[in-house]
Amino acid sequence: MFIDERIYTLKNGNVKPFLKLYEELGKDVQIRILGNMVGYFYTDIGPLNQIVHMWGYDSMDDRYSRRAKLQASEEWLKYAVQMRPLVSHIENKILIPADFSPIGGKNSIAE
Repeated sequence: MFIDERIYTLKNGNVKPFLKLYEELGKDVQIRILGNMVGYFYTDIGPLNQIVHMWGYDSMDDRYSRRAKLQASEEWLKYAVQMRPLVSHIENKILIPADFSPIGGKNSIAE
């Protein structure tokens, strides 16, 4: 397993509206299609106005097919159209668990 970490930097003052919109329109479809939500957070110290969410996948093929299905979902697109104006920047990272990690582990690609 690996983790897709996504960081959305919001325009100032949009954390509460973003979370409300996500809970009402985005959460259920995203969980239904992507499956393994590892966590969903917002920042309080450090860079502010950020939403950080993490999703677990078995493989890059698994990630690609699930994300393609999400992007094709009318339900998701209805949410995304309303969410995008709240966001100023999106970053994502693929995190590979160390062998001793309680999440995943035993990937052994690090040298």
